[in-house]
Amino acid sequence: MTTDYEVTYIIKPSLEDADIETRVEQLAESIRQKGADVGEIDKMGRRRLAYEIDDVREGFYVVMKFRSDPPIAKELERQLRLNEDVMRALLINLND
Repeated sequence: MTTDYEVTYIIKPSLEDADIETRVEQLAESIRQKGADVGEIDKMGRRRLAYEIDDVREGFYVVMKFRSDPPIAKELERQLRLNEDVMRALLINLND
């Protein structure tokens, strides 16, 4: 049973723009290979954070929508937690 998801994550601003693009594509490709249907990827750019995270005041925001089975979404959530370049991530089930 496939479900619609939206994930928002914040990448460290210390990375170069080319590195950020690479990280975004790597994350999208990793779930594509597992069978997810990746839709819109909105790169919102560098924004000021509401509060500091590890003494960092801004981050690069990315919002990605995709459709997949729940185990694939869990795997993406795990990858985001393990990725050192991702400061925060929030995965939302859009069908609820």
